[in-house]
Amino acid sequence: MTADVVIAGGGPNGLLLACELRLAGVRPLVLERLPERSALSKANGLVGRVVRTLEIRGLYERLADRAGPPEPLPFYQFSGIPLDLRGLRDNPMHVLQVPQTRVEQVLEERARELGVEIRRGHALTALRQDDDAVTLDIRGPEGAYRTRTRYLVGADGGHSLVRKQTGIAFPGTTDETFVSRAGHAVVPDAVLTPGTGELALPGLRTRLRPYAHNRLPGGVFSFATMPSHPGAHLVAVFEWDRPPVGENTPMTFGELRESVRRVLGADLPMNRPATPGPHLLRRIAGVNSRQAETYRAGRVLLLGDAAHVHSAVGGAGLNLGMQDAVNLGWKLAAQVQGWAPAGLLDTYETERAPAGRRVLMQTRAQMALMRPGEDISATRDLIAELLDDESNRGRVAALLAGTDVGYDMGHDTSRPLVGQWFPGLQAYIAGDGTPIAERLRAARPVLADFTGDSAVAGAAEGWKDRVDIVAAQPGDTPLPAPSVLVRPDGYIVWAASTRSPERPAHHGLREALATWFGAAR
Repeated sequence: MTADVVIAGGGPNGLLLACELRLAGVRPLVLERLPERSALSKANGLVGRVVRTLEIRGLYERLADRAGPPEPLPFYQFSGIPLDLRGLRDNPMHVLQVPQTRVEQVLEERARELGVEIRRGHALTALRQDDDAVTLDIRGPEGAYRTRTRYLVGADGGHSLVRKQTGIAFPGTTDETFVSRAGHAVVPDAVLTPGTGELALPGLRTRLRPYAHNRLPGGVFSFATMPSHPGAHLVAVFEWDRPPVGENTPMTFGELRESVRRVLGADLPMNRPATPGPHLLRRIAGVNSRQAETYRAGRVLLLGDAAHVHSAVGGAGLNLGMQDAVNLGWKLAAQVQGWAPAGLLDTYETERAPAGRRVLMQTRAQMALMRPGEDISATRDLIAELLDDESNRGRVAALLAGTDVGYDMGHDTSRPLVGQWFPGLQAYIAGDGTPIAERLRAARPVLADFTGDSAVAGAAEGWKDRVDIVAAQPGDTPLPAPSVLVRPDGYIVWAASTRSPERPAHHGLREALATWFGAAR
């Protein structure tokens, strides 16, 4: 047995899972078919809950290249319809504008720091599993070889070989009427409005906002400055019902220019960037919305795009996939190490598949609302009116951020905190003066006790090899509960009720510990 866990795919999701497993004491092996990281950027940022998740692992500051916690955006959009988030009590829209190439670089550096073995230029070619292990055929730089692993995780993208060879169905739809084109381009200052950066061209009825999906009769146009490409914009256009373009026809800058002209109904004087590349020039024909029928088949699990594909609108892809990785990591490690309670690994699918369905739903809705047509315009006007209501704005923001999904913790859920993300992590302080959030950097469960009642720590004594027991103080922030038990992924599995003769401070704690972290020792 070469490795307890092999991860097929060294993109952001596979690398983050490798880090999670290593933090939990498991040594994974990552197989990546590319000999080196691709210089072509795919995603252009991180959106939603994943930003705070990376913060509790100590990775946010590396990616942001600055100190301090992330701040939510005051404005966002839903299918190009503006969302004013300034009045929300709990604004979930955290965004980190960082190209995927940088995300992969930071995660690979972190994985190597932790001692993860990453084999670049090694492609999985076949697999078969039995009751004890998965046998893998691999093609590497020095030829073909075979290895066995206790568990295989397919993080190998939408065309996943792992998913196909395991026989997991991938139902869904493909909108073949759609085509998008995107590329880096220099847009002259003469057509940009000083201060706002809006695009103003003769013949356009309105100025077009940057960082927005501007819907026009001919399609959708968007543009944004890119810190990774100084002096250039990322220009993108969506069109429907155009003549098909052959998959093998190379994308050209002239094709991008013509697509922009059709959508805008006017010529945009843009040029190729003069700075060193590589520069993006990409055409995507069709939009897939698909989800794996199951995320697990025996000793094989799916992660990220191997489990779900959808439109890139709204930036939900890495938010969904990287949260999958953080959910799966500690559970798979518990299974490998032998202390996982019955059914723990199955909760990866029961918790994350609904989150995937939510993303497919909202991205499909956004794409439908961008299509041309007067009926769609009327629907957008109605939705814009509904978004004038603060509660509706909050619900849509939570949907886009992926914060609207709570988990069923399977025991006493009378307290509303149970199943939810631990709120205000940085506000609560451990006895040594460090934020409790920093205790989660080790990817271990944390029992934060604000009561000072020895019975709470005593109740958890049998789990101290797996759970960090922290005497905590609230600081200036109101307490969420007298004590909370937090999983490694930041979700609360138990919260103490107000103490009474019938319900002591540790009521229900042992049951929660056994449910999620196995039998006491």
